[in-house]
Amino acid sequence: MPYLTIYCKMFKRLQNMRSPRKRQGSVPQRGKAKKSLFDSDNTDADGTTHSFDSDCTIPLESHDDLSDDNQSAKCFSPERSSTPCSSKPVASKPKPRNDAEVDSLKVQARHYKTLSAMYKKKNSNPNQSDVAQVLNLEFKARRAFIDSNVTREEERPAKILQAYPCFKDPKHAIDELCRIVGGTNTKYLLETKERWSDFSKKVQFFGIWKKAMKPPLPLDVHGADFMIGVLSALPSLFSSPAVPPKKMANASESLIHILKSEEDPALYLTKRPLFTPLLLFDGTTCIIAVGNEPICTLPKEDISEAMLVIMAYYYTLHLTYPKCVATVLSVIQTELNC
Repeated sequence: MPYLTIYCKMFKRLQNMRSPRKRQGSVPQRGKAKKSLFDSDNTDADGTTHSFDSDCTIPLESHDDLSDDNQSAKCFSPERSSTPCSSKPVASKPKPRNDAEVDSLKVQARHYKTLSAMYKKKNSNPNQSDVAQVLNLEFKARRAFIDSNVTREEERPAKILQAYPCFKDPKHAIDELCRIVGGTNTKYLLETKERWSDFSKKVQFFGIWKKAMKPPLPLDVHGADFMIGVLSALPSLFSSPAVPPKKMANASESLIHILKSEEDPALYLTKRPLFTPLLLFDGTTCIIAVGNEPICTLPKEDISEAMLVIMAYYYTLHLTYPKCVATVLSVIQTELNC
């Protein structure tokens, strides 16, 4: 409370109160100094008497009321210290909200109730356009809740997906990425897909030159083999100084894992040390998982968008990049923010 001393002095001036004055005389005052605001030593022009000791205190209240009738005032010594005499903190007056802000919060709360009602029923299949419209209206309140970091990061994906089950659909996760990064740009998703396609081609030539990838025959930038090779080579082409966790063979396991024959994906996810988004590929189907839970599946022909879905979940769930792949994800992030 750095301005408390100035506040007390200004308040005394407004109340026409004189500054504290030490008692005169050769014999110092004995005993404990009285902390009264009135005495017969000082007299004003209207006959009102005032007296102040060197140790006098000014009672300060949370509602700016310094009347003597209120016994719950907190004592402060403006001349020697600005800390309260009591161990309890002085309650500060809450900042009032304007009517527009309160109305906005109420409206967004109603939107969230509408969204929750769409998914409460068993085997519910709400209209995707209706869900997207409600997500647009509730965007500010949702991002304030997700970005507030009120929960630990390893628990955040499960709690957010429980509150917003719509994000288990990769389409809504990509739409959320467009809202966060693209804003009002209606062509953001189309432009991002084009940039990602060009980036993938350049990465492939760079990986072949660095001997981190084999030349594909024939070249198919949208094929599964092409994207699997690119995603597997990315961490080695844009390496980070941090080493991957002990249970992981290499840094590429933070982004993609090729399931072996008869390997159970659920068992693999339970042993995985990270809780970040991951792509599992068994040769025919792509599984997007977050933490230890599979979220959604992508058909083989849509594997070229798998990395965009992974980045969409990083943004949607407000997750931190793992240190072992922080460099490559930062490079991909520049392609999203162009």
